[in-house]
Amino acid sequence: MDELIQLSIPLPRSLDTRIYLSLTIKTKAITLFLTTASADGAGTPTPLGSFVFALPDKYNPTQPLSTPLCTVEPTLELTTRLAKIVAKKTQLPTYVGNSISFANAGLGGTMEEEMEAFKQVAQIVLSKLQPIIKAVGAVGP
Repeated sequence: MDELIQLSIPLPRSLDTRIYLSLTIKTKAITLFLTTASADGAGTPTPLGSFVFALPDKYNPTQPLSTPLCTVEPTLELTTRLAKIVAKKTQLPTYVGNSISFANAGLGGTMEEEMEAFKQVAQIVLSKLQPIIKAVGAVGP
């Protein structure tokens, strides 16, 4: 099973910035890449963010293990949390790359804006992974 899902959603409380998501579902691993782009910044490259690997812990399935492979402090926490949630729900090794910038968010990237974006991304990703989650009978939240 190889499936590629690419989509975008609006950055919370932003007029023209979107979060772009690329989710690759393979038989033995999940990869997810996230970035942002605004209409006025078309053609401007986004700096590389954090890249985190997470995998389920067979001895403690409710606490996946993770390790950052590339760290950029402003993106590290969100990337790690997302990688762990996906690994926990799917019971598959998960790679997450994240270069989301909250600079164009309405309030400039407050914790509330980051949490709102995190919830939206997690909801969409988990909904796309629902067949895998059901198949493995993954551990609850």
